Amino acid sequence: MLSVALQALHTLRARRTTLVGSFTALALGVALLTVMGLALASSLEAPPRAPERFVAAPVVVKGADTLRVSTPIGTRTQPLARPRAVPAAVVTELRQLGRVTLDRTFPVRAENAPGDLVGHPWPVAAFASYEIASGRAPRTDREVVVTGSWAEPGRTLRTEHGDVTVVGTVADRGFEHAVFYTAARAARLAPRSTQLVVAARPAAVRNAVRGVPGVQVLTGDGRRLADPDPDRDREALTALNALFGTAGGVTAFVSVFVVASTFAFAVAQRRREFGLLRTAGATPGQLRGTVLAEALLVGALASAAGCALGGYGAPRLARWTVDGGLAPGWFRIGARTWPYGAAFSAGLLVALLGAAAASWRAGRTGPAEALREADVDSRPMTRGRRLCGAGLLVTAAVLPLLDDPGDLLHRKTYVSRPMVLITAVALLSPVLVRPLVGLLTRAPAARLPGATWLLVREHAVAGVRRTAAVAAPVLVTVALTGSLLGATATLNAARAAETRDRTTAAFVLTPPDDAGFDAATLRAARAVPGAEVSGTSASAVYVLEDGVALVRSEARAADPAALAATARLPLAAGRTADLDDGSIIVNEEWERHTVGQRVRVWLGDGTRRTLRVAAVLRTGTGDNGVYITPANASGAAVDRVDVALRDGADAGAVAAGLRKAVRASGGRVRTADQWVAAAHPQSDRTTRLGLLLVLGIALVYTGISLVNTTVMATADRVRELAALRLAGATRAQVLRLVGTEAVTVVAVGALLGLLVAVVELAGMRQALRLLSAPDPVRLPWPALGAATGACAVLAATAAVATAWPAVRRGAAELAGLRQ
Repeated sequence: MLSVALQALHTLRARRTTLVGSFTALALGVALLTVMGLALASSLEAPPRAPERFVAAPVVVKGADTLRVSTPIGTRTQPLARPRAVPAAVVTELRQLGRVTLDRTFPVRAENAPGDLVGHPWPVAAFASYEIASGRAPRTDREVVVTGSWAEPGRTLRTEHGDVTVVGTVADRGFEHAVFYTAARAARLAPRSTQLVVAARPAAVRNAVRGVPGVQVLTGDGRRLADPDPDRDREALTALNALFGTAGGVTAFVSVFVVASTFAFAVAQRRREFGLLRTAGATPGQLRGTVLAEALLVGALASAAGCALGGYGAPRLARWTVDGGLAPGWFRIGARTWPYGAAFSAGLLVALLGAAAASWRAGRTGPAEALREADVDSRPMTRGRRLCGAGLLVTAAVLPLLDDPGDLLHRKTYVSRPMVLITAVALLSPVLVRPLVGLLTRAPAARLPGATWLLVREHAVAGVRRTAAVAAPVLVTVALTGSLLGATATLNAARAAETRDRTTAAFVLTPPDDAGFDAATLRAARAVPGAEVSGTSASAVYVLEDGVALVRSEARAADPAALAATARLPLAAGRTADLDDGSIIVNEEWERHTVGQRVRVWLGDGTRRTLRVAAVLRTGTGDNGVYITPANASGAAVDRVDVALRDGADAGAVAAGLRKAVRASGGRVRTADQWVAAAHPQSDRTTRLGLLLVLGIALVYTGISLVNTTVMATADRVRELAALRLAGATRAQVLRLVGTEAVTVVAVGALLGLLVAVVELAGMRQALRLLSAPDPVRLPWPALGAATGACAVLAATAAVATAWPAVRRGAAELAGLRQ
């Protein structure tokens, strides 16, 4: 008998379609794993960043911007919501060492100007090595210098701070669009300064600030910490790491799922061949050895090709993420090699496991039994497959019961949970194929003339393995589309409904930037007849949970009486009116959340306080933060004003008065519904692009796999096509039958995928109910329809294109073809 290796090579030559199909599925899967691995490895480190605004500064002194709390397991830190200024006594001492220049940064809005303008005092321009390129330095309150060439000297800028004249320009350094005022004018526009430059020896400066908690002395490369958003690279890496981690997890699942399914189907197609070999005397071990040798050969070649393809595609993925704003401009694919080894090993392992699982059944069947099963799938479900499918189905049902309801709303959970249910349904799909095919074909068969639908039903039921294999990529496509898009849409709708339920305001006023409303604007708004005004500020509160975890909670600072008139807080206990300067409103996620209890907290500026719990909010979707009074959010600007209508007030007149009140500050007046829509959009551009990355890569791969599996399945049916032609069917009828079968199988996969999506969203709805949050369910019907339609077109086109060359031959010629 031929050796295992020679038999494997002979089989590969004889079954080119199966070889190409398995090779394509595995190569693309390894390519995707390589791309995700390279992207993930490259998101672990950021390039070193040099100082920008203070590159020429001798020493920068920065006020406390980090809360540090000692715990039994070490010091825990959190960024302060409101960094502290350098104490006045320290500034006085520093002035004795050398010239002190206070740095100030504030937003500037001007007509026909860049939208990200920031203001600075002119004296700090020298520390960024700015030099006058044209004109001169500002000398009066109405004169400014700008960066770049968007404004020439002599131009008048209309800003919210009044009209100013550009008297000079400096070269654009690439990291900001700045407007420089005189030091006196900048001090009035931004009275608070959190950092300064000292022209003195670093050692002397350190001695001067020694013992002052949190004050930092920055020199050398450390001066970059005084630049705007110094942690942006780290935050960008964290976001990228999460994005590529999620995409990698979804990609790995889809790749392994599709590759294992393709290899199992390729082996299942060869039952006739295995039966003949068993009849000729081949042992089960020889059959398994032959199949594993084939898988090893195809797996090695396809994995190598996939690694090469992934290395080519990874830089293009990086460029796309940069162009789409998902990654910073410096992001590049690094020179790491471990992703290649990991992807190659994974591809080879999946190929061997996929082939081994299918070959085991082929190897243990008897010769006569194998021949009997060659044409009809009489036992498509093995005991092992039933047990695995049932086990995964139970796991998918039990997992939500073990998790906290709040965890079910997290992205990692609603991205990963569908994978278990998808695998379970795919394993059990042969049991579901018959009833679903009957459901889809029974009505058309009864109403339409001809035997097309009858043949579709009988062929699909007779070849259950083939039907399940072709439906598997459709199942993944529809299930992921419905689960991921449906989960994000459901959460968005729940959060928007929750926000709308929390406010009883008729109008909401918002400032044009983070600077908030000034006192004059607030006074003007409160003076509008018929308006009940509640201005709130954004802040934060920190609490030490379990004695070791320093947790930050977003907070709103509000006047209790005004808050009660304009808000309907989702209270689980207590009253909004009981809030005062010595108390706090917390939510159920806090460790201590009983009304009357006292909790030790740190305020947004790091001040330590012990406050009484005045009321407790329900957990909701996680957006229910805490509420404090303005006295516990010192210096926080009012960034939102809710306006309710007093009894008998005219809404139109109040709206007109509010628009007039905020006109000078550039604020906006919206109805409550308009504000909810603006504050909680369906998804922003970055979220959409991120979701496109996660879904797009996986769905493109499943689409290609669908074509691949359809080609393999159709190429294996030459004898069936011959029988139809001999029975009198025309070429058009045979092609129409093949196309209809493909569309029917796609419909089976789509129904199974829809079932998975519905079950997942039902679990999310139950979690929202347990959290006392609105529970709307949003199925993305347009996306589901588009995904199903694309799969139907791909499958029908692939099936007809594969069958066309064979159908063109004569019936007698087809009858003589060997499989």
